[in-house]
Amino acid sequence: MQQLQTIIDRINQTFEAKSTVRNDTLARSRELIRHCANSIRATQRGDDGEAQALLQTARDTAAQMTADAQKYPDVYYAGYTQDALKELAEAHITRAVILEEPLPAPETLNVEYAAYLNGLAEAAGELRRFALDALRRGNVILAERILGSMDEIYSVLVTVDFSDAITGGLRRNTDMVRGVLERTRGDVTTAVRQEAMRAALIQFEQRIGMGDTLNIPQPGDEWAGESGD
Repeated sequence: MQQLQTIIDRINQTFEAKSTVRNDTLARSRELIRHCANSIRATQRGDDGEAQALLQTARDTAAQMTADAQKYPDVYYAGYTQDALKELAEAHITRAVILEEPLPAPETLNVEYAAYLNGLAEAAGELRRFALDALRRGNVILAERILGSMDEIYSVLVTVDFSDAITGGLRRNTDMVRGVLERTRGDVTTAVRQEAMRAALIQFEQRIGMGDTLNIPQPGDEWAGESGD
C-alpha cells in the first residue's frame, strides 16, 4: 500500500500528458478542416495560388497533429483525427482532378488508407459542384471531363469490398458517390442535348437566312438544370 501513491502519481502524469495531446489534436483537427475547406473553395474559383498556400498550411498542421497523436493510438485513430485527415485527402484529390494533375498517394499525404478512400469519395461531391458551375458558364466539355473523373472514382471505390470496421464506413460514402454521379450524369446529359439543339437551330437559321430573328439561348445563359448540389 505504501507504493500505491507512487502508482497513482505515475498514472496521473500519463493521463495529464495524454489529455494535453487530445486537446491539442482536437484544436488542430478543426484548424486542418478549415484550411482544407478554404482550399477547395479557392480551387473551385480558379485561385490555385491561394489553394496551394492553404494546402501547405494544412499539411503542416496535419504533420504536427499526427506527430503528437501517434504517441497515443486511441487518440490517433479517434474519429476527429481521422476525419481531419480525410478532409486533407479530399482537398488534394479535388485540386488534382480539376487541374488534371496526378493524384497524390496516401503515403505522400501521410494519411491512413481508410481516410484516403473516404476523402476520395467525398471529393466526388465537390467535383459535382464544379461540374455544375461549368455548366452554368456554358462549358459543357469541362463538365463532361469532370463527370468522367467522377465515374472513375466510383468504379474503383466499388471494388473495395471490406467491412466498415476496416474501411471507416466507406460503403456508405460509396453509395453517396453513386447518387451524386447519377444526378450529375443527368445534368450533363441535359446540357449536352441543349447544346446540340442550340447548334442545330443556328445551322437552321443560317440555312434559311433568318439572321438574328431566332431567339437562340447562348452558352452561359441561365441553365435549366438542377441548381442545388
